[in-house]
Amino acid sequence: MPQAKRGDTVTIHYTGRLEDGTVFDTSRERDPLEFTLGRGEVIAGFEEAVEGMAPGDEKTATIPGEEAYGPRRDDLLVTVPKEVLPPDLDPAVGQQLSVRTPEGKDMTVQVVDVDEEAVVLDANHPLAGLDLTFEIELVKID
Repeated sequence: MPQAKRGDTVTIHYTGRLEDGTVFDTSRERDPLEFTLGRGEVIAGFEEAVEGMAPGDEKTATIPGEEAYGPRRDDLLVTVPKEVLPPDLDPAVGQQLSVRTPEGKDMTVQVVDVDEEAVVLDANHPLAGLDLTFEIELVKID
């Protein structure tokens, strides 16, 4: 039976869990995920876990935070004066906002602190710094 290798397009079902067992994402209620091994379309540790699997194989793989979304970075916490925010925006802790970088790229940030004069925005990926466990089933190899 063929095994998944770099260059193969694979179709998989997965469930991702945090260390406490909380499910943060799953393909089980939707179409399976399709990607090509070696193209960097998914996090590196996930890609490595799928390599060598054959259709029908199932496995559980834990991916350290460094191989998933990287470590949390303090330099991605940005304090913004309230006066530069849109006047109709009422920022609240936990709120997600879309901002445009100086390079013109849109990105999602989360409000982590609000006071009278400023708002602190966190541009880290929500899963940065966390070890992730995936239950993976290889459906097919193309």
